[in-house]
Amino acid sequence: MRLKGKIAVVTGGAKGLGQAIAMTFADQGATVIACDVSELSYDHEGVKGYVLDVTNVDKVQAFFDDVIKTYGQIDILVNNAGITRDAMTHKMTDDMWNLVLDVNLKGVFNMTRLIGPQMTNKGSGSIINISSIVGLFGNIGQANYAATKAGVLGLTKTWAKEFARKGQNVRVNAIAPGYIMTDILQTVPQELLDKFARMTMLGRLGQPQEIADAALFLASDESSYVTGHTLSVNGGMRL
Repeated sequence: MRLKGKIAVVTGGAKGLGQAIAMTFADQGATVIACDVSELSYDHEGVKGYVLDVTNVDKVQAFFDDVIKTYGQIDILVNNAGITRDAMTHKMTDDMWNLVLDVNLKGVFNMTRLIGPQMTNKGSGSIINISSIVGLFGNIGQANYAATKAGVLGLTKTWAKEFARKGQNVRVNAIAPGYIMTDILQTVPQELLDKFARMTMLGRLGQPQEIADAALFLASDESSYVTGHTLSVNGGMRL
């Protein structure tokens, strides 16, 4: 029970990586509020669903006020909500660019600018931002996504300094997953999946639980001296 008594917020928590993280945290004793634009696709007694659009400032404020009123504090924040709208740069529309930036970058900012200072005020907390291997190395056809995931890494380093600047025990880290077998990859042709697997040193794609385990480490006291760090969980992938 490594997170016993903790209050955790996980965005993009309805399925995929968010679901794995939320359920893992709950299994380790946390009370988890899983936010998403849709209802949860699963049931877990330790996970409470909350329909939330992280791009909407007013709704994020209302969510924050509700959680603090109900639980008194937030100990862990996982900024996982993210989308893709892929296209080559010369074919990328304004809507494709703006929507990805709104969800993947502005949404992270909207959540953290409320929850981060709350952690500073109470003197402790762990924030985990889900970036991507694409944020580290870029990828053809994903200029918008790469920009947001690289931006998340900059926010991670900045917030690690800001929220602990007076000695508070607030840690901010990022996880950069490689190709993980979520629903998004279920529609990818097998020959491409095999190609991605061959690009890793371990010769396989990752599983959502492996990202959840990394998040658990960063959320728990076992990573008490880790902050401002990007943890790559990609099987040794080479793009």
